[in-house]
Amino acid sequence: MSGVMKVALAQSGLGDYIFGLDPQLIVDALITLVAMIALFLLLSYLLFDPVRNMLEKRKTTIQEQMETAAREKEAGMAFKEEYDAKLKAVDKEAEEILSETRRKALKKEADIINEAKEEAARIRERASREVELEKNRVKDEVKQEIISVASAMAGKIVASSLDENKQSQLIADTLEEMGDETWLS
Repeated sequence: MSGVMKVALAQSGLGDYIFGLDPQLIVDALITLVAMIALFLLLSYLLFDPVRNMLEKRKTTIQEQMETAAREKEAGMAFKEEYDAKLKAVDKEAEEILSETRRKALKKEADIINEAKEEAARIRERASREVELEKNRVKDEVKQEIISVASAMAGKIVASSLDENKQSQLIADTLEEMGDETWLS
């Protein structure tokens, strides 16, 4: 060692030690080390464990939220599919209702047309019967008129004093001249 360094070491009272590693320093270092370990364990117990527990709880909460979100997403997709299926069912049902309504309307239309045709046939039949009755009434009136004309003629003939045979012949001839067409028309 050089003389300057020995002087510096001697003056500091460290003797020949460069770092001053005397037994007191080692004991102090061990006590500090034990104190640091104790402090570390104490802080670990007081601070690190609660922080770890809090982080673990947070991790669990986040994991649960992610699982819940996944379940809700799955439920949402199922609900959407159900909703789409219901929409399709509603569309199909609406189409069936419209189809049924059209079918009923066509049936009702056919019923109304059939009723109208039946009513028209009844009206024609009634009109035909009325025409036939009117024709028969007119025939009866014509017959009555012919009879009254024949009676008037007969009265005139009797007035001219014809005999009965001649009078009968005259009525028969008159009726024959008028013929059956007068009665049938």
